[in-house]
Amino acid sequence: MKVAVWDTYVKREDGNIMHFDILVPDYETNEQTIINFGKDYLKTKTFKATQLTADECCLCHIEQATEEIVLSIEKKGYHIIEMENCN
Repeated sequence: MKVAVWDTYVKREDGNIMHFDILVPDYETNEQTIINFGKDYLKTKTFKATQLTADECCLCHIEQATEEIVLSIEKKGYHIIEMENCN
């Protein structure tokens, strides 16, 4: 499966910037759907983050998904890769 990688930066209430990637099937192009996936992910965090809009999230590239990513997408519709300040 090919996936689209959406590079995302969101400011936390403590001032740190979270950096994470939202991975979706490459045919998923609805920006609002992808932002909603990011918002769902942010709800799982114990800290608050500021808004997530198209300004914080943009398509970066397309790549081949690993089996783990495919399983996650099949279950939730998306997969998150945490990069910085996500915990």
